[in-house]
Parts: sequence; structure tokens; C-alpha cells
Amino acid sequence: MARLEFRKVTVQYPVYDVRAKSLRSQLARISTGGRIERAAGVQIVTALHDVSFRLQEGDAVGLVGHNGAGKSTLLRTMAGVYQPAAGRVLREGRVATVFELGAGMDNELSGHENIQRMGLLLGLRQDEIRARMAEIEAFTQLGPFLRLPVRTYSSGMATRLMFAVATSTRPDILLVDEILGAGDAEFQARAAQRMEALIATVRIFVFASHDMDALKRYCRRFLRLEHGQLREIDVSELEDLGSSTR
Repeated sequence: MARLEFRKVTVQYPVYDVRAKSLRSQLARISTGGRIERAAGVQIVTALHDVSFRLQEGDAVGLVGHNGAGKSTLLRTMAGVYQPAAGRVLREGRVATVFELGAGMDNELSGHENIQRMGLLLGLRQDEIRARMAEIEAFTQLGPFLRLPVRTYSSGMATRLMFAVATSTRPDILLVDEILGAGDAEFQARAAQRMEALIATVRIFVFASHDMDALKRYCRRFLRLEHGQLREIDVSELEDLGSSTR
């Protein structure tokens, strides 16, 4: 069973004035308990405003919007990274994210050690990491380099390692933020194939991207964010958006 539902969700965050005397003094003036009040030296940004939708098993959803529209904030709120200032998020099923590649990577640790580290941060158990280690190693094609510190890797080698770990989960709900264009052409082809295999196993898939072709390839529903507000669109409007950005 998988479900993801937003009920009138608003997400806000404070931006602190660099001229303020101290972060601590400003934090002391901000109330806790779900609503952030304005305070001297603080500007409150409303990233999502009164957002409602329901996703259920079988949904593959493309999330579109201009830079700064709130796509990344929405994905992180779906994942539980951000908590709403108002409204409710209802979530059923195991959630996995493919956001910023390499979150939790330590350049001083070896490739093998980083697989363990990032796997744990993604919510995998030690036995799950061990069971997937050989498959992750094979996808990276790094061979003996996995015994070396990541600081010795090229950017392409690090990308292969990070992507392999990020896509090694088996979630009910998969949230992806614009990472399918990483790496060289050969890697992109392998990454797309791996991502398609992962998408086929999940119950709910959400993909934020500016790549209209990829959105149409992977998704059947489309949600558009504009200045923190959400509405569902059809594929014809998606195509119009793609034309306007070419």
C-alpha cells in the first residue's frame, strides 16, 4: 500500500539578515510550533502555499515549474525533510529520494566505505547494503578504485558511485530531482536504463525536471508549480511549456 497526500500544506522558512547581531538572538525571537512570525532582521519566505493533492499506487507524476517555483521544496516536504507550517502531509509506504547526488559522501573514505555510509543515510540496513554491494560495484565499473579514497576519483567516477548507491533502494515511493542528465553519454544511457528498471518496481514515482521529453517518457500525470502554488496540467500544456523554453 502506498499513498502520498497533501492537505492545504504551507511551507515557510526564514532568511536571516546578515547584518543581524547573531543567529541565536534572531532564533530567540521566532516562535516554534508550526508558525513562523516576522522578527527584526528576518524575512519569511513562503515556498509552498496551501498545496493539496493526492497520489496513489500506480501514479507516475512529473513536476514542472520555473527555477525557484518550489519544486525541490515540494519534493523534500513529500520526503519528510521539511515540515509544513500549516496543513498535513499523509504518507504511506517506504520513501526513497534521488536528490543531490553524493549527500553524505566523505572524500577521505574509500568507495566501499562510502557505499556503506550513503546506504545507511538512505535508510538501508546493513544486511541490505551487503546484499546489494556486488550489484552496486558492477554498475560503477570502478573495480579496484573502490578501495581508494574518493578524493582520488575524477568527477565522472564519483558520479557513477553516487548514482549507483542512490538507485540501489527498493522503495514504495520514489522521489527524483533532476539528476538524469549527469555524466557522459555512455553513463547517461546506462543510468536511464537503471532508472527505468527502478521506476518499474515502485508504486508511486515523482520526477521534477525541466526536460520535457524525459517527463513525457516517465510520467503520466503532471503537476505545475508557480510561485509556491500547485495545479495539475495535461500533456498538451506540458508540450506548450516545452515549446516556450526552446
